[in-house]
Amino acid sequence: MVARIFKPSRTAMQSGKANTTYWQLEFEPDTPRVVEPLMGWTSSTDMKSQIKLRFATKDEAVAYCERHGIPYQVFDANEPARRAMAYADNFAFTRRGLWTH
Repeated sequence: MVARIFKPSRTAMQSGKANTTYWQLEFEPDTPRVVEPLMGWTSSTDMKSQIKLRFATKDEAVAYCERHGIPYQVFDANEPARRAMAYADNFAFTRRGLWTH
C-alpha cells in the first residue's frame, strides 16, 4: 500500500488553472483490475483505490503519511513551458509582434 503524492495537471477541457492548486494523495492499487465476464465492466476489490485526499501543500500530505505510517512517493509538479494567454492579449497595445488580418 504505497501512496502517491502529486499535483494534478489540467485536463484537456480546461483553459484555466482550476483543480491544479492542491496536492493529491492516492493509493497504488494492490490488485489489478478485472473485467467481469457477464457485463464487461472493469471492477476491482481494492477499496483503497477509491480514496483521494486533497492537501493545500506538499508538506501537509507528507506529514499525513508520516503520521499514519503510510509509505509514500512524491511526484513533483511540472510547470507549464509557456505562459497562458487570454484571447484579448492578441489585440493588446503591448503585443510584441504586429497584428494583421
